[in-house]
Amino acid sequence: MALVQVAFMFMNDVASFSHVATTVRAHCADCSAWDLVQCAISKNGEIGLVNQLGRFAWYELLTTDVAAAGDFYGKVVGWDAKDASTPELAYTVLTASEVPVGGLMDIPEEGRRSGATPRWVGYVAVDDMDATATQIRRRGGAVLLPPTDSNIGRVSVVADPQKATFALVSGLTYGQRQPGGLDELGRVGWHELLAEDRNKIFDFYGELFGWQKADDETDPADFYQLFSAAGQTIGGMLTKLPSVSQSCWLYYFNVDDIGAAAQRVNDGGGRILQGPTELPDGCWIARCADPQGALFALQGARGQRDTEQPSASEVAWSAKWGGIASQGRMVLPKPKR
Repeated sequence: MALVQVAFMFMNDVASFSHVATTVRAHCADCSAWDLVQCAISKNGEIGLVNQLGRFAWYELLTTDVAAAGDFYGKVVGWDAKDASTPELAYTVLTASEVPVGGLMDIPEEGRRSGATPRWVGYVAVDDMDATATQIRRRGGAVLLPPTDSNIGRVSVVADPQKATFALVSGLTYGQRQPGGLDELGRVGWHELLAEDRNKIFDFYGELFGWQKADDETDPADFYQLFSAAGQTIGGMLTKLPSVSQSCWLYYFNVDDIGAAAQRVNDGGGRILQGPTELPDGCWIARCADPQGALFALQGARGQRDTEQPSASEVAWSAKWGGIASQGRMVLPKPKR
């Protein structure tokens, strides 16, 4: 099968989150998806798959240095990198405890020439790809790559009405037998939308995927809106700060010690953009950039020795993590003068 050419919008460097033109990407045959499917062994010993629709099912990093990125995330998050290339495409699968959690590939040369920069993209599982793409257009979003058949299923790259990009996938045939929980190490434990206006964008996703507000009593004036899929709270939406010029999705990777992981980010040539910041339930988060500039975040506990906070200015925000809600604070580096 021919490679799938996917054109979509990218964010620029981590300081400005600015929006750049387009890039081109391709799929490989051996991508797998965690948390998309539940596998059951049938009577004849074959694996049967049951889709969990409306949930993020696969995560993919497009980068300018696959080897360096694989080594970086291996040290920071603990992932193993396994070659899953085809004759047509070089592709790497990232695994946690031998379970596939994401893919890794080079930004094609066409994308680099057009100004594409490294980034993570999340795929949401859908049943009817063409119908979902049509709904996105009707609801004011954009279809950047029309539904296209690939070796792993049918895919489409899209944007919501506020221009945050994500992807759709249907018909995946690979998956783990027991979907991992959001709290398992090495998994994506949280999905965060930095929106132009989180109050206006929620209905788009709710009507599209069936997502629901996880706290019906949330005040529209609050900064943070939790959302659930299939009854499980999987992320939050907030109205982005003016300094974030482009709406985007941010994915949080689970680590055992946020302080140690943050140190590994720095040691590996990445950057800590915000945090580590403590949340109401004792969990800590940090927003980061890898050495090639792709944005990601970490979440986890903090070791006893990690007590020193970075010099920072504080911006009030509303947070709820692990079932506990209260007013938290987002830590931002002080601007240089």
